[in-house]
Amino acid sequence: MSKQKSRNTQTEILLRRALHALGLRYRLHRRPVKGVRREADLVFPSVKVAVFVDGCFWHGCPQHATWPRNNAEFWRAKIEGNRSRDVDTDARFAEAGWLVVRVWEHEPPQRAALHVHEVVMQRRVARGL
Repeated sequence: MSKQKSRNTQTEILLRRALHALGLRYRLHRRPVKGVRREADLVFPSVKVAVFVDGCFWHGCPQHATWPRNNAEFWRAKIEGNRSRDVDTDARFAEAGWLVVRVWEHEPPQRAALHVHEVVMQRRVARGL
């Protein structure tokens, strides 16, 4: 499992390309909130939007998650821990004024990009940018 990519996955790259085509510019793999050791996949600093691309297996996707039979207790604890950390991350970012957008790896990149674009544009309007 150590060979699994955590950055620049195919899903992430396709999302980035779609966002770029929509005219959005972003920062990659940043820790936007000081004191919180959580790295967002894409960050829009001016509007405080952080995008996380979640893998179906690693984050327990309700549609596609599978529970391994080998070493089942370990994997259940690992995936449930990831889910708990995701909830904690969302809360900590919200406290700091950030909006978290989560994208599942199975989502079509174009649809996910349109959702992120809409969120970023709404925040720009709300902030007068």
